[in-house]
Amino acid sequence: MAETVTPSDTTPSPTGHLLSSLDPLLRQWLPRQRWFAGKGRQVTGFTPVAVTELLPSPKPSAPPEQGGAPIGRLGLYHLLLRVHQPPVPGTAPPPGDCYQLLIGVREALPPRLAPALIGHVEGGPLAGRTVYDALYDPRPAEVLLEALRTRARVGALRFERDPRQEIRDGLVARLMTAEQSNSSVVYGDTFILKLLRRVVAGVNPDLELPLALAREGCARVPAPTAWLHAELGEESYVLAVLQPFVSGAADGWELALRELAKGEDFVAEARALGRATAEVHTALARALPTATLGQAQLGPLVDGMHERLAAAVTAVPALVPYESGLRSAFDALAGLAAEGQTWTAQRIHGDLHLGQCLRSPSEDTADAPGGGGTWSLIDFEGEPARPLAERRMPQPPVRDIAGMLRSFDYAAHSAQPPAPDWAHTCRAAYCSGYAEVAGRDPRTDPVLLRAYETDKAVYEVVYEARHRPDWLPVPLSAVRRLAASQPTWPDLTRPARETRP
Repeated sequence: MAETVTPSDTTPSPTGHLLSSLDPLLRQWLPRQRWFAGKGRQVTGFTPVAVTELLPSPKPSAPPEQGGAPIGRLGLYHLLLRVHQPPVPGTAPPPGDCYQLLIGVREALPPRLAPALIGHVEGGPLAGRTVYDALYDPRPAEVLLEALRTRARVGALRFERDPRQEIRDGLVARLMTAEQSNSSVVYGDTFILKLLRRVVAGVNPDLELPLALAREGCARVPAPTAWLHAELGEESYVLAVLQPFVSGAADGWELALRELAKGEDFVAEARALGRATAEVHTALARALPTATLGQAQLGPLVDGMHERLAAAVTAVPALVPYESGLRSAFDALAGLAAEGQTWTAQRIHGDLHLGQCLRSPSEDTADAPGGGGTWSLIDFEGEPARPLAERRMPQPPVRDIAGMLRSFDYAAHSAQPPAPDWAHTCRAAYCSGYAEVAGRDPRTDPVLLRAYETDKAVYEVVYEARHRPDWLPVPLSAVRRLAASQPTWPDLTRPARETRP
């Protein structure tokens, strides 16, 4: 059974000395993490937002730990740290991003925890001990689950749960090692805890939207079981969300790549995924306020698209030949608004792609003939790089649709050789499936769809240039298409061909 965390388990910690001793180690370790957003810029310092001791650190005089030693020999700190870096030239110094860290403390790391190593502390209250990313270690991860189960209060940390859902104790934790912008821990085959790494104060859509969908009875999104937040004065930070784990579910991205590798089409799955997306959008429109976008409301959205393109052209010179054509996509949308056309905006997923979708193996509720399962949508945080207020704004649903269309394109270009026809049929099937539920095919508004797909492709170009240069040709191929003067959808009226029985 996991150790229970209660306020009596904690003692005041010398925060200043603790952080000063961790400082040189974190400056080296943080930039190497997949979820660290400030790559390419030096870390110049840290400001503590909150430091909480969850388990007392082992005393320096303790003998080296052997396998199966009691949990009292493990220390655990929860840190919210603001990370300072030099500003981008020509801009004002930013306040610094806030990151959530779980720091484990041991005399020495067993070999199985070698990938979690942060470093060996030379001074301060942890001198002589080893610190590491505690999420790699099942025991600290189980401490978090127990705190959620018991609704613990520790310092500023508030562990909450839905009283209607049971959390069994004794579930073994394991860290998911797939590349993510956050960190996820699976408990047995029952729950998955998503721990946000880069956090901001305010209502986080990754908790807000699944709770709203649960109230609407939308089964396409796992209902939150428990969550962790920090209360710091007038500011609240959502830090983690626990949801049911869909055992045996296939990640949409991996499933698509497997079908591509086998030479199989993805039409039935894409159509079913379109229906699932429309069900979520419909439920969100019922659960939360909608808005009408006319010229006055659309103007700032189009201005943002132009601004992101200008910044992208400066950062990635390969975009220069296409800048005028890309701008025409945004200008065409502004032109329709000036003529009096309006659109409906609502809360949306915000960062929808194949990797944010799971297909469960339950055949009794199959989404489509031959589909062999049910699609669910996960991870409603939105694009973490965008301000929280923007991520919580009502948006045209087509923004999510554009993200999924780009994801089909990515999958097709990951194949060897690339399979553009595969992407074409998937895109058409997805839109057709969406129309079956929503009553409107997104391709019937090609100007709006082109603008949002262009904005997404521009974002992808900048991301790939910074993080994965080998992938840069994928969004650039879309840029060449989208920079054309008019969007083309030859399959607008032609239904996607179903080749599965």
